[in-house]
Amino acid sequence: MKFKDYYASLGLERGATDADIKKAYRKLAHKYHPDVSKEAGAEARFKEVAEAYQTLKDPEKRAAYDRLGQHAPGEEVRPPPEWQSQYAGRNESFEGVDLADLLNELAGGRRRGGGPGARMSFRGEDYDLRTSITVEQAYHGTMIELNLSMPEHDAEGRVTRVPKQLKVRVPKGATDGQRMRLAGKGGRGVNGGPDGDLYLTVTLLPNRLFRPDGHDLHLDLPLAPWEAALGASVEVPTPGGPIQMKIPPGTAADQTLRLAGRGLPRPKSGSGDLYVHAKIVMPKSASARERELLQELARASDFAPRAELLRESSHES
Repeated sequence: MKFKDYYASLGLERGATDADIKKAYRKLAHKYHPDVSKEAGAEARFKEVAEAYQTLKDPEKRAAYDRLGQHAPGEEVRPPPEWQSQYAGRNESFEGVDLADLLNELAGGRRRGGGPGARMSFRGEDYDLRTSITVEQAYHGTMIELNLSMPEHDAEGRVTRVPKQLKVRVPKGATDGQRMRLAGKGGRGVNGGPDGDLYLTVTLLPNRLFRPDGHDLHLDLPLAPWEAALGASVEVPTPGGPIQMKIPPGTAADQTLRLAGRGLPRPKSGSGDLYVHAKIVMPKSASARERELLQELARASDFAPRAELLRESSHES
């Protein structure tokens, strides 16, 4: 069955009021009526507008149409599974069925109290939301409160916005981009149909210390030149609190050290790792004694930091 975007036909957004629908129809019907319009294709456009209005002005048809979701015009769509049983008897595969005819059949059956559309119920809409938490909240787990405004159909099938509050437990170890399913927390079902689901995508807020990568974390660790050269035991922050870490002698700038199991908890057991990236930093100013020691080191050392660079340069020339 090919999808028709009735809202777009009337120049409206989903959630338009009954008054919006009626106003848009009257304006477009007058513009494209074959008896008055001189525009090319006016008759076809008039029929398109009329078909859209016949569906959206009817609460039952509109509720059934909205249940199909949003698709590109002309896209092949399959109606919800419950339509298969409640529209049994003809065209069960829905191949070649016109959308307008199907909606008329469904609504007509209900009004007669029997037939294909009798007691038709629809599952509520599924909705996607995003929420942001800190790395610390992801490490420990957290409870968040969502204040939503969700579209629902009233008793007449009109779409209204209903405030809804939810408390959601985000488990420890949630990762950036993780998608959580909250069953039955989406749109309300129509005529006794089950409620839809709410899908919550978690985003980790930027952190001045930690860069998340799945369950692993990355941290830049400043080291003094002598700590890197001689080795040291330094305090390193982790989401679970600071720990002492041994820096091996001869640690190079940008060298990566791993603290196993100090990342974010994994869903079932264990945790990711914390990767520490050594950043060698110099004092902003040196005392006279520090300068004296550095000059002594310069005289005593035969270290040639640019030797490899010069060799490469000579090969190039």
